Amino acid sequence: MPLTYKQKFNKKYGQPLNESNSLKEISDKTGFKLSGLQKIYNKGIGASRTAGISRPNVKSEEQWAYSRVYSSIDKTSKSYK
Repeated sequence: MPLTYKQKFNKKYGQPLNESNSLKEISDKTGFKLSGLQKIYNKGIGASRTAGISRPNVKSEEQWAYSRVYSSIDKTSKSYK
């Protein structure tokens, strides 16, 4: 089974794969601005409220929003290589 964006993040930063991170912790580890991560998070919350949660594994708006944050970090990190 492929790794989730959170698991990829945790692997990259030497944490247990399923450990959760706050936006502040993500910001500190990656160097991304906390305000930018908060905007991505809020867009994730809004998307889950308007479109509904369409993935069977996702159980909450917060989970959807964090997935968006981790996904954005993963995609942005790759574009800087």
